Amino acid sequence: MNTAPTLRAGLDPARLTALQQRERAAYAAAHPRSQALAQRAARHLMFGVPLHWMNDWSTPFPLHVASARGARLQDVDGHAYTDFCLGDTGAMFGHSPAPVAAALARQAAQGITAMLPGEDAVWVGEELARRFGLPIWQFALSASDANRFAIRWARALTGRDQVLIFNGCYHGTVDDVFVDLVDGQPRTRDSLLGQVVDITRTTRSVEFNDLAALEAALADGQVACLLAEPAMTNIGMVLPEPGFWEAAQALCRRHGTLLLIDETHTISTGPGGYTRAHGLQPDLLVLGKPVAGGVPCAVYGFSAEAARRAEQAKRNAPPGHSGIGTTLTANLLALAAMRANLAEVMTEAAYARMATLAERLADGLRDVIARHGLPWCVTQVGARTEFQFTPTPPRNGSQADAILDPALEQIVHLYLLNRGLLITPFHNMMLVCPDTTAADVDRLVASFDAFVGETRPG
Repeated sequence: MNTAPTLRAGLDPARLTALQQRERAAYAAAHPRSQALAQRAARHLMFGVPLHWMNDWSTPFPLHVASARGARLQDVDGHAYTDFCLGDTGAMFGHSPAPVAAALARQAAQGITAMLPGEDAVWVGEELARRFGLPIWQFALSASDANRFAIRWARALTGRDQVLIFNGCYHGTVDDVFVDLVDGQPRTRDSLLGQVVDITRTTRSVEFNDLAALEAALADGQVACLLAEPAMTNIGMVLPEPGFWEAAQALCRRHGTLLLIDETHTISTGPGGYTRAHGLQPDLLVLGKPVAGGVPCAVYGFSAEAARRAEQAKRNAPPGHSGIGTTLTANLLALAAMRANLAEVMTEAAYARMATLAERLADGLRDVIARHGLPWCVTQVGARTEFQFTPTPPRNGSQADAILDPALEQIVHLYLLNRGLLITPFHNMMLVCPDTTAADVDRLVASFDAFVGETRPG
């Protein structure tokens, strides 16, 4: 009888367990100051961190940051890291870009928030229109807020209450999107804390790349908007199949449903996002995270027709609070940072450099996977690269979810972190920024190769 252990994604389970124990011990020994801060934090911060998901890293206790600049990060114990996580896209153009830091210093001395516009807002609106092709814009403090506000506008200007999403989508903390398909049926996500409303009453969910399901969901003419990333990113990357978006856009137009594209992660594609690179024509578009160089800020744009209808809906509404916007939205400091970032950091040249480095990373990872015969693949969207535990890239959220292995991911991530390389903790996503070097990429590939070599059977 064959008593050999079952391989785990092509790797030896016993070797993985031994390696994880070794790496956890090595991390603990090397980070006494982070451990001391974690012990202090446990007295006053829930779960010992400012936000509970900061505990989702692979480390035995949180890594505490001392400084971050460009592609480099230093912890409180003096260890240096090359950062391929980059704040999970918030610092996609590098930590503290010099033009943004200078703009923040200037504006902080001249006013931080006034609930009034300045010249920067005018410049930013013009630049957003140029980049993305949508003429009218509004602001928010986060992409979550921008998506929330855009959904409200979509409902207001269509008179419809239903929202359609793709199963496994990511659009921040918007309640409307926390609907999963379970055995083909929509269900409010079990992990959504404190939710008392049945979200499935106003949110529909279908699989990405499934045009038949999309058409069926739109057929009754009750869907205000389809909210979607042009390529799914947060359940593991899922790319659109050829012709999918052309057909999906036609279906939305036929059924009077607005297309709301969330570019918060797929802005990795290019200066105008996936939308401009691939000729999409959304009615509304959201962008958050990196747009102001890491300063909390987000934007959402309208087509001319959507803006006209939105303005009319507001004029026809009774006077009073619209439920859209917050006091600190579009503050002077954030707008100064956004202008500097768009003008001097988020440039064509920066994207060209990032694309070249991301290709180098993707090719290097593919070479390691092929040489070791692993049943894995590599997916890329511009500056964003990810390795996935499947030989064939997933085509929808259910397939992407089925191949996730959080325990294995954490072993890989901790191994890399202990060698001075950070990747995103939630899955196997890596970003490059303008300050990343070819040597950084090669070191990541070499460490990935070493990990596989240590955990392969035989």
